[in-house]
Amino acid sequence: MKTILSLTFSLLLFSCGNGNTKTTANSADLNKEPVEVPMQNNMAKAYFASGCFWCVEAIYESVNGVSEVISGYSGGHTENPTYEASNTGKTGHAEAVEVIYNPEVVSFETLVKVYYGSQNPTQANGQGPDNGSQYRSILFYQNAEQQATIEKVATEVGKSYDKPLAADVVPFQKFWVGEDYHQNYEKLHPENPYIQNVSIPRYNKFKKKFPELLKPNAH
Repeated sequence: MKTILSLTFSLLLFSCGNGNTKTTANSADLNKEPVEVPMQNNMAKAYFASGCFWCVEAIYESVNGVSEVISGYSGGHTENPTYEASNTGKTGHAEAVEVIYNPEVVSFETLVKVYYGSQNPTQANGQGPDNGSQYRSILFYQNAEQQATIEKVATEVGKSYDKPLAADVVPFQKFWVGEDYHQNYEKLHPENPYIQNVSIPRYNKFKKKFPELLKPNAH
């Protein structure tokens, strides 16, 4: 389990992982051409990083039109990243999610609005109690249209804040699927203190803000 057996109860309350806060990761190369992921069975894929992937996975899985969300790693410079390696902050990867969605039901623009509306968009290098480059906020674009959409939404969102938005906007390169025990973590481990004290409150705040986007059976 995500190192929780070796953690104290207090750490579990306030950190998604082992509490490492090193920030030595390199930024993604902004000069690279984005990699576009082809649609399969009329489903598209989008990629976001916004703090602990346990939280982000649960939020996007509640959105109508999203069929599945996978937790993993993106934005770094190493091959085959693991949780233990990425959590040092040295691989450059951030905890990220792959959102598989039906663009006929939910647009990429709506997913970007969900992204900004389900976090503190001005918090740099982390979300909530999770700090470090592995928890930084990133929106990944796969083409010029997605980049323009992100910039449009960011401009609108930014009008509501006195501080600048902190999320990076970078060309997508590759997503590495995370370990099995991270998938559907909030749903499978509702008793976990971090889930109870951080993930669920963040999820409930999102539900209250975007009730019209939720699946009928969203918990």
